Amino acid sequence: MAVVKRIDHVAVLVDDLEKTLAFWRDGLGIQMSHLEDVAAEKSMVAFLPVGTSEIELVKPTTDDSGLSRYLEKRGPGMHHICLEVDDIEGMLENLKQHGVQLINETPVTGSGGKRYAFIHPKSANGVMVELYELPA
Repeated sequence: MAVVKRIDHVAVLVDDLEKTLAFWRDGLGIQMSHLEDVAAEKSMVAFLPVGTSEIELVKPTTDDSGLSRYLEKRGPGMHHICLEVDDIEGMLENLKQHGVQLINETPVTGSGGKRYAFIHPKSANGVMVELYELPA
């Protein structure tokens, strides 16, 4: 059976990356490891490692993306929590069998070969959950 291994990251959707970094980096002292243009998600992401997890500050780069619509509708704030799993297909199948509403029925392959899928917030008490599996 597929298992959750750890919390990988918490993603915070932002409308102003520099202003947000002033709090996380300058105020709390959490240093940004890198900034990445994630073209597939139409976003810029600032990665701030904390222990074995990260805080990801996500800023939409276009006005027509799902992230932009989410930001417009709900404003800045927590977007999702990401859990690393050992078997993403097995986890998705288990969730389907339990009637969980998925945004991605099959995993999407992202940078570095990481595969991910999102669970709809309606199935997780209002929290969007991302599952991801590292390449072997």
